[in-house]
Amino acid sequence: MYTQDAFQAQRSQLVELLVSGSLEGFESVLDWLLSWEVLSWEDYEGLSLLGQPVSHLARRLLDTVWNKGAWGCELLTAAVQETQADRQPPELPGCWEPHSPHPARDLQSHRPAIVRRLYSHVEGVLDLTQARGFISQYECDEIRRPIFTSSQRARSLLDLATVKANGLAAFLLQCVQELPVPLALPFEDAACKRYMSKLRTTVLAQSRFLSTYDGTENLCLEEIYTENALEIRMEADVAGPLQQSSATLGLEELFSTRDHLNEHADTVLVVGEAGSGKSTLLQQLHLLWASGRAFQEFIFVFPFSCRQLQCLAKPLSVWTLLFEHCCWPDLGQQDVFQVLLDHPERILLTFDGFDEFKFRFMDRERHCCPTAPTSVQSLLFNLLQGNLLKNARKVLTSRPDAVSASLRKHVRTELSLKGFSEEGIELYLRRRHREPGVADRLIRLLRATSALHSLCHLPVFSWMVSKCHQELLLQGGGSPKTTTDMYLLILQHFLLHASPPDSAAHGLGAGLLRGRFPTLLRLGRLALWGLGTCCYVFSTKQLQAAHVDSEDVSLGFLVRAKRVVPGSTAPLEFLHITFQCFFAAFYLALSADTPPSSLRHLFNGHGPGCSPLARVLPKLCVRGSGYKEGSVAALLQGAEPHNLQITAAFLAGLLSQERRGLLAECQVSEKALLCRQACTRRCLARSLRKHFRCIPPAVPGEAKSMHAMPSFIWLVRSLYEMQEERLAWEAVRRLDVGHLKLTFCSVGPAECAALAFVLRHLRQPVALQLDHNSVGDIGVEQLLPCLGVCKALYLRDNNVSDRGICKLTEHALRCERLQKLALFNNKLTDGCAHSMAKLLACKQNFLALRLGNNHITAAGAEVLAQGLRANTSLQFLGFWGNKVGDRGAQALAEALGDHQSLRWLSLVGNNIGSVGAQALALMLEKNVALEELCLEENHVQDEGVCCLAKGLEKNSSLKVLK
Repeated sequence: MYTQDAFQAQRSQLVELLVSGSLEGFESVLDWLLSWEVLSWEDYEGLSLLGQPVSHLARRLLDTVWNKGAWGCELLTAAVQETQADRQPPELPGCWEPHSPHPARDLQSHRPAIVRRLYSHVEGVLDLTQARGFISQYECDEIRRPIFTSSQRARSLLDLATVKANGLAAFLLQCVQELPVPLALPFEDAACKRYMSKLRTTVLAQSRFLSTYDGTENLCLEEIYTENALEIRMEADVAGPLQQSSATLGLEELFSTRDHLNEHADTVLVVGEAGSGKSTLLQQLHLLWASGRAFQEFIFVFPFSCRQLQCLAKPLSVWTLLFEHCCWPDLGQQDVFQVLLDHPERILLTFDGFDEFKFRFMDRERHCCPTAPTSVQSLLFNLLQGNLLKNARKVLTSRPDAVSASLRKHVRTELSLKGFSEEGIELYLRRRHREPGVADRLIRLLRATSALHSLCHLPVFSWMVSKCHQELLLQGGGSPKTTTDMYLLILQHFLLHASPPDSAAHGLGAGLLRGRFPTLLRLGRLALWGLGTCCYVFSTKQLQAAHVDSEDVSLGFLVRAKRVVPGSTAPLEFLHITFQCFFAAFYLALSADTPPSSLRHLFNGHGPGCSPLARVLPKLCVRGSGYKEGSVAALLQGAEPHNLQITAAFLAGLLSQERRGLLAECQVSEKALLCRQACTRRCLARSLRKHFRCIPPAVPGEAKSMHAMPSFIWLVRSLYEMQEERLAWEAVRRLDVGHLKLTFCSVGPAECAALAFVLRHLRQPVALQLDHNSVGDIGVEQLLPCLGVCKALYLRDNNVSDRGICKLTEHALRCERLQKLALFNNKLTDGCAHSMAKLLACKQNFLALRLGNNHITAAGAEVLAQGLRANTSLQFLGFWGNKVGDRGAQALAEALGDHQSLRWLSLVGNNIGSVGAQALALMLEKNVALEELCLEENHVQDEGVCCLAKGLEKNSSLKVLK
């Protein structure tokens, strides 16, 4: 007989069993105990608390069951065994009593089997129960919270049926009986189950801790992970004026079924700039899967790093990739592999950093045999196309510039990682610094220095601010303004920490930099060689060839490579790709081996990505270029364009006037520095002129327009890094365009600062179009210095809130040239209405205000109407997709009754009924200027239509009513 003493003796073992598996396993144990009536409903509620660590809940469960006596202890042990064995629950009875007096009790008695049967059908059952009125929309949304798995949603529905007395329990009994019986899982083989457990344990061990960029800390990912803005990436040619803003997703919605580019494809593409958090996002995905909290539709998850895969020289097959380079099955390798081939829909493969994969994507070479070896690039490309493991899901991360049109043809969904929001920056700093007051002081510093704040929307910069918080707060190190400033600060931080404790150096001065100058040059040469050969991890042999020794490595800029492929001889990598670019720029600026003429390759776009042939045959292009192999010029020609752009910006920053004294202290020839500085200036000016020459002539009657080419933003950023007003003025003094279009250009707050620094020197006013970017409130603040030269500003779909717009309108009051604002598809509410009203009332040359697809209600419309009454110039007013309703329509109609200039008014999709239509009809009777009124997607009934018709009888100006 099982005793409580025996149960107590096994306590630690039981806790380990309950905790070591997934959360799904723990909840399955609760299902069994509920069905056997070991736990009461009150017991169950106390053990189902969201957010509590599983270890706490497991110990509480053991305490609860121990108090039930020996029978309860015995049944708990049996429940754990059932769950560990993953046995099929007993099947449901053949039929239910049609009018069971205790339906809730029946649901509880057969709970494990019901949860299993509901698993694949819970969404349909939820829709049905809501349609029949058994649950409300709110209850349905609560059950469908993105963090819940299908099993958790099924349990939440059963829990709700227990407490609702409206017939839901009886209805669910009927629904469950009609559902098809689930097939037995095809993973019952002992070898397969052992492999599944090993793979989950391996991935959990790899993902549980977040290694910081410098490798000096291992932080619990759960405690530090901060949500990054993840949006469905829109195509420029489908973005109509009435389209909603890009959908923002949670990580758990990565495989949502909406907005497919190609519904037959298997690959989800996540793009983001360098340092935007792509690798950490994948690590969080792996952790959620391995811990059983999300993505449980996948039984097998295989993580890979593209920079590691490209180190593999030998041919490999799918078998080799999954087993030898991820996780090896200890038993039954052939049986396990057959299960993978038979059920690819239960497999997820992740490939991190496709932009660091030196081979360009091609879809011409077909390889369809999973056991036949092929090159690593052929294997990866055929996996992405679905020629291998079709229906297995793949997640690929990359910088946007490395994704070709041919690759996008094989992408199911493309998502854009936008970086931290303002709230995300603060949350990250609070999680990194739990010491009293430190995070608060850092946040106050960021708010007071907008340039530094604008950099931190990229997680890599937030990490730098966190890492250098002592320099920023305690040592009065000043506030970095540019990217180069920030990397020099982190350089100072590492050099100081590598110096003797009694070192007197407190800044990046002569002694500190000169003492480590040979080391920094060796690291720079290694970084440049790596960029030129597309190598981002370095073997011991490569380090020796670059004369990088253990003392150089001890500085901390080279760290152990993450997820090293077994058998690989590439153990070290730079902290981040941007650090590799920084050190390459440092070498180019200060090495005596750098001919000034070679720097032109950084700015003139001669990298291998600039022509189709060169992208296919990069090495051939370098060999045929006439440059000595291994020379600076040859390396720059062999580097990827997106890495060259980052390096160019760093070089410009290092060769700025502000840094001239610092570099001269390294005992570098002043003449050589001046030559490189002059060459950099010439190259920047020449590249910008090349852009300007590509501007087509203006269409007769229209303003001359320029749509920026991909590298334009980086040229502007390079100008900004130099921080020389004269150079910026010279760069744009000949630019004569009326419209500058920078849509879908990944413009964030840092790019806004650079644009403002350069564009404020324009001689003629310009319409600046920044639609579909990541400007945000911080970016709006950075744009203010150039607002004086803008005659129009378009900020569609930029995640701008009331705070940013209030600052914008306050500044706009002093900008005589600004006449148009387009702010649709943002996060504006009634909170910005007073600022908008003031703008309308005070700027009597203002022509157009478009506020569509925001969150403005009747209250905001009433406030804006006050500004309209005082305005005599507005011609276009867009309010589509808000919620002004009848009351808001009345307020606007009253304000516009005798308005003399408004020609176009859109109130599409504003929940306006007949009352609002009547008010607009009265406005039409009085107004003699309005030419077009848009009222689609409202609720105007027959009565409202009749009123509008009567209003039109007395109106002589309106040409379009729709």
